[in-house]
Amino acid sequence: MAMVCLSDFEAYAKKYLPKIAWDYFAAGADDCTTRDENILAYKRIRFRPRMLRDVSVMDIRTKILGSEISFPVGIAPTGFHQLAWPDGEKSTARAARAMNICYIASTYSTCTLEEISAAAPGGLRWFQLYIHRNRAASQQLVRQAEALGFQALVLTADLPYTGKRRDDVRNGFRLPPHMKVKNLERAFEVCKMSLLDPSVTWNDIYWLRSLTRLPIIIKGILTREDAELAVRHGVQGIIVSNHGGRQLDEGPATIDALVEVVEAVRGRVEVYVDGGIRKGSDVLKALALGAKCVFIGRPALWGLAYKGEEGLQDVMRILQDEFRLSMALAGCASVSEVGQHLVQFSKL
Repeated sequence: MAMVCLSDFEAYAKKYLPKIAWDYFAAGADDCTTRDENILAYKRIRFRPRMLRDVSVMDIRTKILGSEISFPVGIAPTGFHQLAWPDGEKSTARAARAMNICYIASTYSTCTLEEISAAAPGGLRWFQLYIHRNRAASQQLVRQAEALGFQALVLTADLPYTGKRRDDVRNGFRLPPHMKVKNLERAFEVCKMSLLDPSVTWNDIYWLRSLTRLPIIIKGILTREDAELAVRHGVQGIIVSNHGGRQLDEGPATIDALVEVVEAVRGRVEVYVDGGIRKGSDVLKALALGAKCVFIGRPALWGLAYKGEEGLQDVMRILQDEFRLSMALAGCASVSEVGQHLVQFSKL
């Protein structure tokens, strides 16, 4: 079967992954309205392409927090990669380094931070953190990530409690006995999310800043009010995210929320977006609306399920080729030429 677009990898993963793993990766909260809206919202945005613009030489590179990446797509933090491929996050890290993109490693990795770091030395890696009731464990992870060369800390803000994902409840989801949440193995029982700290507030960003020199990015922002608070509390970046529709259902699609957040921060920090990106043209739409870079979650897992590191590289290459083509057809020869003039919201 020729893998032509990201939905081909989705179909493969759905066919070949064990049902409990597929359901875990695919799950949205409650009715999955927000999960599905993340994708549908992109279809309501139309291009305003410009013609005769000389797109014979294309430059799709960009920089995030000063580091150059080959094109403005990275790998979002998702848990339990060994459910998709035996080498888990090690394969993810290697694929990201090979493509020269950013990989955000999850607190809930099935490989240790040391294993991820050793698998792809020199790769651009950020570390995603959940703050747990056991602050000492969180503190240790932050310091460990910095010592291992991770280049930013990504604080997930939208998970004081875990959203209700019905298929996981029906399946009684737990990791298989041979898999562990490696970074938390000593501190927590696997898959018991109740040890997340629901008392976390904006003031905890000051606590994180006291622990590390790494730039702090906050993930899970959907409103101008919270975007302004993020800037006020000294973060260096914002990921507009609704956790892939896995937390509060019937919130906004991330591409819709992006506009509000970009307007609020007024260029003071970098803004990224995840959720619903399935084509290179989606990447272009997100950049036109002010995102510096997008991050993909489920499609990365589909690539792993297909052929591990090689499959994930295939997914990224397809996105890269589609993004380059969309840019050219819209009349942009470099990322710096992408702007809001390129898009309009459909009146349908």
